[in-house]
Amino acid sequence: MSQGNDPVSRRTFLKSAAIAGAGSFAAGQARAEAAGQESSQMQSNGSTYAVPHRPFGKTGASVSIMGLGGFHLGSAKDQNEASEIVARAIDAGVNFFDNAWEYHEGIAEERLGEALRGKRDKVILMTKVCTHGRDKSVAMQQLEQSLRRLKTDHLDVWQIHEVVYYNDPDNIFRPDGAIEALEQAKKDGKVRWVGFTGHKDPSIHLKMLSHDFPFDTIQMPLNPFDVSFRSFQQRVLPEANRRGLAVLGMKSLGGSGEMVTHGGITPEEGLRYAMSLPVATTISGIDSLEVLEQNLAIASQFKPMSDQEKTALEKKVSWWAADGRYERFKSTTMYDGKVGREQHEYPEVTKLPA
Repeated sequence: MSQGNDPVSRRTFLKSAAIAGAGSFAAGQARAEAAGQESSQMQSNGSTYAVPHRPFGKTGASVSIMGLGGFHLGSAKDQNEASEIVARAIDAGVNFFDNAWEYHEGIAEERLGEALRGKRDKVILMTKVCTHGRDKSVAMQQLEQSLRRLKTDHLDVWQIHEVVYYNDPDNIFRPDGAIEALEQAKKDGKVRWVGFTGHKDPSIHLKMLSHDFPFDTIQMPLNPFDVSFRSFQQRVLPEANRRGLAVLGMKSLGGSGEMVTHGGITPEEGLRYAMSLPVATTISGIDSLEVLEQNLAIASQFKPMSDQEKTALEKKVSWWAADGRYERFKSTTMYDGKVGREQHEYPEVTKLPA
């Protein structure tokens, strides 16, 4: 996913959500205490949080229910802040780290690589290949660049990035396409698991799956608005679960917080809803220590929503959700990355409407 043109920065989002977030945080504390848990129990590693883990699909690995998004790490103030975000997240039990070759023109991968010095063996490290229709050789070149930037000799997960154009599956599976790079990288031991990601249309995900390639992971937008508009939850998630894939949820708050800033949901409602679905992890974009603390509090106190709670939240937002106004990543190229737009000859978007 690319969020280089996000209309709302995470810091703006945090300020807009402060009141709602404070209320939901207090509610989370009350639930934890009612269950006999100590929400601020000090862990052996010094963190006040302990993010739960789940099975990572059929891989046999265990993954934190919250993952840390790579794009927003590249938006942090500097390397020191990025490194502190990563360190605190790991101390709290977060072990899934997302990235992509094209995020901030490589800066996001470089920051994560530096932040993981001495910590590489504690995480499931994922980055994405950004061929956008180009051939296997381009993919393999990008893999080597990503490994250098991330300061590692292998990736845990390598995904095809932004499968969002309707001819992307055909380009990926053509002879000498990106799918052959995934096979080669896995064979060479440079990648443990492979998958793909996209945010545009469930039918594109299903077309990718129709090839019956042995993917290990799949990434998609999942939030309470999704069920009312081009729903990945209803159309793709069941098939992914049937195949035993590790599902990576994203855009739980709309990609740049619009679902919160426009009053539809609170941060806790969005994250808790997404984490309550049958997914391995929910990737959260974090570019500051304040947002990290907010999201760690929600994740560490996580209690799954009941079916009734999820249905009530879906109904609450259904009027705004039905036309996709807060999921414009599904209906426009506004959220598509620069490299992908260039390869498909779409004009660059310089500014998103608020």
